[in-house]
Amino acid sequence: MEHLPLNRTQGLVLGFFVLAWTSLVTVLLAAPEVYDQALQLPASDQRLFELAFLAALSIFLMLLGIGVVRRWRWTFWLIVVAFIAGVLRVPASILQLSGVLPSESPSWYVLLQAIMGFMQVGIGLAMLAGYRRSGVWGSF
Repeated sequence: MEHLPLNRTQGLVLGFFVLAWTSLVTVLLAAPEVYDQALQLPASDQRLFELAFLAALSIFLMLLGIGVVRRWRWTFWLIVVAFIAGVLRVPASILQLSGVLPSESPSWYVLLQAIMGFMQVGIGLAMLAGYRRSGVWGSF
């Protein structure tokens, strides 16, 4: 199998995965109560569940990362759909910050979710532009 160098689309997606994983670890270290509330973890084993959650998400992101590097078609479409669906984070976060929708999360976390959603949509649109130009995993 021929190993092609990473293009801009692949680099952008992998960079977002690294940013998302780093954000997750940072929040788990700095404010674990955010995920404790969101995941509704039992008080007795919170740290164990948090580590299991981090491990499962890390494995999933590594699998997707391998798919990005190897240019697997199914990972392209899965990521495009997930990233375009990130558009839902932005209005939901705005409604939470304005008090229209209830939120148990701190405002900084809701804002972080909106920023990540905005980035996802941008990357998803870039992926579609690359697809239109050069096919699956084509550079935008």
